Amino acid sequence: MPPKKGKKPDKGPKENDGEQASGGKTKKGGTSVKVRHILCEKHSKVMEAMGKIKEGQKFDDVARTYSEDKARQGGDLGWMTRGSMVGPFQDAAFGLEASTTAKPVYTDPPIKTKFGYHIIMIEGKK
Repeated sequence: MPPKKGKKPDKGPKENDGEQASGGKTKKGGTSVKVRHILCEKHSKVMEAMGKIKEGQKFDDVARTYSEDKARQGGDLGWMTRGSMVGPFQDAAFGLEASTTAKPVYTDPPIKTKFGYHIIMIEGKK
């Protein structure tokens, strides 16, 4: 007899629930990236921020000065999963290689979304 909708066999959920709790959040697709970004409404401001990074300033320091969003603490958005970001931002984020704030690998040119212009870097992938 097939299981009722919304119910799972008794043995499965107990084992799986423990794995999910210790493993953190899981989403369909399973891939995630640790993202930092600098968001500016105006193109001229984001280009000024990019100039500072190219001069050798640390990504998180530039984000604190220039970013216009709530992630001003160094631009850290934390771990983000596929499907939780807007299209162009997600495509760029998953296309980058992981780097550090001292020697960032970032989007150049900035990525345009409905929120403004983003300079994106990735600190990790899983």
